[in-house]
Amino acid sequence: MKLTRKIMLIALIGLFSQFSMADNASSAKEIADIVASLNHFPSDADKAALMAISADDSLAEGVRAMATAVANFAHSANDEGKSAMAEIQANDQAPDRARALAGIIGSLMHMASADAKATLAALYP
Repeated sequence: MKLTRKIMLIALIGLFSQFSMADNASSAKEIADIVASLNHFPSDADKAALMAISADDSLAEGVRAMATAVANFAHSANDEGKSAMAEIQANDQAPDRARALAGIIGSLMHMASADAKATLAALYP
């Protein structure tokens, strides 16, 4: 398990440098919009969009990990999703917006609070 985490962390560090690219940015915005509208579970349409992001190898691993965590959301992120979000938050090379989004995903219970929605709207207009 430790080896898997180290590999993921290395991949996150290497791939987050591309986070600001248009595809990554638009995918992160889509994830943020879904998180802001989440109500216990992602809708079928949201889940399909999230799974498409998760499967897109051209996107940064961190973006894909966030999409996977939200796609698997059932009242809260599962343990694997929370762990991945904690790794993104701990990654000093991850952009502040990505770390903030990961923090919201990792701590979300049932739906985004008014504060979380305001943060998401400010970070991903």
